[in-house]
Amino acid sequence: MTTQHTVHTDSLAVLVIRDGVPPLGGDEAIAEAGGAALLAGTGCADAATRLPPLRRGWCAEAGAFAPGTWARAFAPLLRDVPRIVLPASADGRDLAPRLAAELDRPLLAGAVRVGERCAELARWDARLAVTVETPHPFVATLVPGVRGCVPFDGTPELSTVDFAAVGRRDAEVLEVLEPDPETADLAEAPRILGAGAGLARGELSGPESVALLGRVAAALGASVGATRVVTDAGWAPYERQIGTTGVVVDPELYVAFGVSGAAQHTGGLGAPRHVVSVNTDASSPMTTLADLGLVTDAQALVRELARRLTEGTDA
Repeated sequence: MTTQHTVHTDSLAVLVIRDGVPPLGGDEAIAEAGGAALLAGTGCADAATRLPPLRRGWCAEAGAFAPGTWARAFAPLLRDVPRIVLPASADGRDLAPRLAAELDRPLLAGAVRVGERCAELARWDARLAVTVETPHPFVATLVPGVRGCVPFDGTPELSTVDFAAVGRRDAEVLEVLEPDPETADLAEAPRILGAGAGLARGELSGPESVALLGRVAAALGASVGATRVVTDAGWAPYERQIGTTGVVVDPELYVAFGVSGAAQHTGGLGAPRHVVSVNTDASSPMTTLADLGLVTDAQALVRELARRLTEGTDA
């Protein structure tokens, strides 16, 4: 691994690495930048092995995250890079505006696509796409879960870069808290229980079934998602909607309760590692897609899970 003092490339992803763990959407940001990335933080070399699309990487062991200090230190290094892409993760959203300010560039936040001189930005809760063009170099943040990526068929070329902290007052990190599954962004949720229209068939109404599913999800450390039918009916808020007109997710586990599997919904599932379908229709598209299909009444199963997993339930 060689040491370099500058970075020369047309596009570059900048990723904040914490103890060798890349941020959410880091692989997609690298793919959008053509495979080139600056990895900054702790354990950068280890993180490089967990980023399949990485072709060319610069590693900066910068210590604990300090967005203001990092932005000032990295600005000279990145001055000649026209397009800089950060994942719109928590750290990425902290660092991007500071880096744009240090470089005196526009920030194109919430992009779903980054071009050579433009970015397509998601607005109005991702219901509207706006293309912003600029003749100048820029910094953009890429929304996780919207792009996907193809692994690089080779060994990435890695270099180290000098990092000299510039003395200045900065935000102090007191504690890093794990997200609450009940309120966490679905794009970041590792486990999701999906509510479909089939949950309304039984003794409980639709809102009651979805509320009970929330109790089961809380007991399992999972988040609740929903189909468009469920959100349109008002049983769940629209930010819980999974699909091409909702949130794109990529969880480790997705369990669909009473979900038929319409293309609009499955188009937002990304590539879950494991899919379980609970449906009375063994031939439904969701069951066909699933790794495991349980042919049973979805509402009855939710009630039984609530009885077994939660205390004091009247289900």
